Formats: sequence, C-alpha cells, structure tokens
Amino acid sequence: MADLRVLGVIPAHLGSTRLPRKVLRSIVGTPMIAHVFRRAHQSEFLSDLLVATDSEDVMATCHALGIPAVMTSADHPSGTDRVWEVSRNRIADVYVNIQADEPLITTGHIRSLVQPFRTHPGVQVTTLKIVATAGEVQNPNVVKVVTDAHGRALYFSRHPIPYDRDRGGAVTYWKHPGGYAYRREALERFHRLPPSPLERVERLEQLRFLEDGIPIQVVETAEPTIGVDTEEDLL
Repeated sequence: MADLRVLGVIPAHLGSTRLPRKVLRSIVGTPMIAHVFRRAHQSEFLSDLLVATDSEDVMATCHALGIPAVMTSADHPSGTDRVWEVSRNRIADVYVNIQADEPLITTGHIRSLVQPFRTHPGVQVTTLKIVATAGEVQNPNVVKVVTDAHGRALYFSRHPIPYDRDRGGAVTYWKHPGGYAYRREALERFHRLPPSPLERVERLEQLRFLEDGIPIQVVETAEPTIGVDTEEDLL
C-alpha cells in the first residue's frame, strides 16, 4: 500500500455563523487558511494539497499567496461534500479533509489519518481523538467521541459522552479535533445519502456515515490543537 495516492483538501467556507470569515482572519499577520496550508504541506504522506472553496475572496487570497485552490459549488452543506466535488476531477486513493479552522494541525495528525489505509485495506474512513480537558468536556463547540474496543466510532456528540451516572469521576472523555480521511467509495456513498436525522440534530456531518453503517476508524493522537470557532479561540 506504499503507493497510495493521497490528496489533501482544505474545504474553506466563509459562511461561519459563530466567527464570520474566520478562515481569512489574521493570525500573527497571516490569514488562517495560509497557516493551515503551510503546516499540512510539510506532510510527506500527502501526494498533493489544495484548497476547495466557494468564495472569490478565499480564491484571491490563495492566489496572492501561491496556494493552489479550486472553486466548488456554494450549495454544499458540509466540508465532506466539498471534498467529494474535488474527487470528481482529481483521482486519488485516499482524500484527506483538512479543517480550515485548525491552524495548529501537524504532520503527525496527517500521518495518523493516512496510516490505517496503508496497513488495513478495509478501512473506509478515519478521524482523530485526543483526551479532552476538563474545560472542553462541557463545551458544546468541542465534539466528543466514544469508540468500541477496536477503535471504531460508536457515536459523536456535542454533549459529554459517556454519561457518568454514578459520578465516580473515572471517565475519560475524548475530544474529536476534526480532520478526516476517506476512500473514494466512501465519499461517493456519503454524498448520495441525504443528511441523516442525527446529523441534523447534532449538526455533525460524520454521523451520516455512522447512521448508514459506514465505519469510522478513530486514531488517538497526543498532539493538541485549537479549533477556531469563536473570537476567544482566535485570540
């Protein structure tokens, strides 16, 4: 599996409600999208890397900074759908969805997303988890995940899961920092499906995979990130 063609795609949408135009917001003088691209570009696990957007402003910024970018439909409800559109014209074995609001992404994160496809040909989708801090557990902007004994996702939620009924305090809560990788077939199947009931309730696109029986392999990472959802995150 050493010859996997792996395309990194950074879906960049300006329509964030909590932090408008966040992917173009400045971090130490550089747009957030550029930080994400430059860090991801260091990964030897990616055969190629580009930004996928529906914004002329993002396209102009990327062009000015020498970042490869393509225009995609404004009708996509999720970043995964935007990656799917890219996959129609850019053939790869695996597509890595790199969150445009994760400026602290590392090459280690990308390696963790891609490695299961090299060692287990049956893997369809991968994502990451990291131990949540006490402050993150109750924060609905921080997605939590629980997995089975083999590392496959059981559920993702904005609510703290699992529920510590006896309040013993021995529960480890896992944060889902974002970032996915998919086989082409899984992307196709995802796009053909309508948004699922749990996806609509939680506003979490990955639940569409689970509700249709598509397994998601969750890989532990020890490298923390800051997903930028609010002004406080940005600061």
